[in-house]
Formats: sequence, C-alpha cells, structure tokens
Amino acid sequence: SALPEKKMIFKGLPANKEDMNKLMLIPRIHSPLPGGSALITFEEAEVAQRIIEKREHMVELSCGQLEELDQCRVRVQAEPMDILLPSALEIRLTQSSRSILVSDLPSLDIPKEALLDKLELFFSKTKNGGSEVESREFLEDSEQVVLTFTRDGVAEPLIERGHIQVPIGKGKYKIKISPCMSGDISNLQLQPSRCPRTVLLLGIPDVLSVESMRDALEIHFQKASRGGGEVDALAYVPAGRTGVAVFVEDT
Repeated sequence: SALPEKKMIFKGLPANKEDMNKLMLIPRIHSPLPGGSALITFEEAEVAQRIIEKREHMVELSCGQLEELDQCRVRVQAEPMDILLPSALEIRLTQSSRSILVSDLPSLDIPKEALLDKLELFFSKTKNGGSEVESREFLEDSEQVVLTFTRDGVAEPLIERGHIQVPIGKGKYKIKISPCMSGDISNLQLQPSRCPRTVLLLGIPDVLSVESMRDALEIHFQKASRGGGEVDALAYVPAGRTGVAVFVEDT
C-alpha cells in the first residue's frame, strides 16, 4: 500500500564513519482490528503459545445483563498476531537549492507566528544575504524552522556562513543555518513478524458491555488451569465496530 508522507528530524552525528549510511528504525505499526475481536498480551510468551495451540476456548460469562441465563459460555478462536515489519529501508536524500534549516532559536515568550514573522522579515532583505521568502514553517516536534526562498542561489551562501546574528525584539541572537534535506523512499522491504506475547481472539459475540466483556476475557485467560497466565494488556472491539491496534517494539 502507499506510504504516507512523514517528516523526520535527524539530530547529532554518528560516532563512527562506518555508521554514516545506517539508519536505526523503531517500529510503530498500526493494524486494523475487526469487530468481535480482542487482543490479549501476556507477560510470558510461553502462555501466548499455549493459548494459540489450543485454538478454541470456551469463555464463561456471568453477568446480570443476561436476561434468560445467569451464566453462559461463548466459543472464541485464538490465532497468532502477525504483522509486517520493515527489514530494509533506503532513502534517497537531496539538498534543496531554495530552502534553509534555521535552528538554535532563542526561547522567547512570543507566539510562534510572531517569531516566523521576524525571521521572514530578516531573511527577505538582500542586505542580510536573503531574498523574497516563499514559505516558512516550524518542523513538527522541533524548534527548527524551514525557510524557502522564491529563487535559487540564495540558500547556499547563507548555509556557508553557518551562523548569523538576527535581531528579535530588543536583543540579537546567534542562530544556526543548515542545509535543508528532503528524502524519498527508494526501497522498502517488509517481512512478516509474529508477536510473541500477543494473541488475537476472534468470534466474540456482542452479548455484554465492553467493560464486562473485557473483565470476562481477562479472568478466563489469566487462570493457569485453562492454560493462561498473567495478562499484560487487553483490548476488545465489539461486533459492529472496528478498531486500530498500535504495536511498538517489545522492550
């Protein structure tokens, strides 16, 4: 499927030259969950494996919400949770000829838009080495700004200077100017990976409230007499709805 655009900020330099072309990926996988399903993560992988091997489980439900019976059982199916993880990623980087990255900005008690106005005003003047600014934006989760000029040839001399004094309010502040890099994913390889501690439960009927069903499932699968064990997390999606599960690296 098509990958969404994602802005990334790379900070620092590698300690060894051998690591210059290596990128560490920390997976964060979003996976859809159908209605009538649940994800249950155990503290021990061995417990999850036992639950999967048994496949069918009869879960007892006891709740006053059931009109005719004080107690009933539902049959659920246990399956392994398989997701796709990136195994290799190649990014083609290009340096923008019209954009600069502005960092080391001062921490001032002014709105971000006001700070952007100050930067645009300064860098739009030719006496400061700039030119007409086409766009400006703060990078997400960062105190860095990307300024893009309307014409080529402006960014490179500014980048060569490295730092520049910019008047903001009543003071002057030394800010850093760096190249603005853009990247395109040129190669992405995925491989299936099985979550060792997580089990997917399917075929859960919508007979209890969400909270009551969660409690019933957790009580059932934490009992050692039924092959279960300590439950680390449990997420339940009632029939007729859909959900999204987020998987992160197991630390």
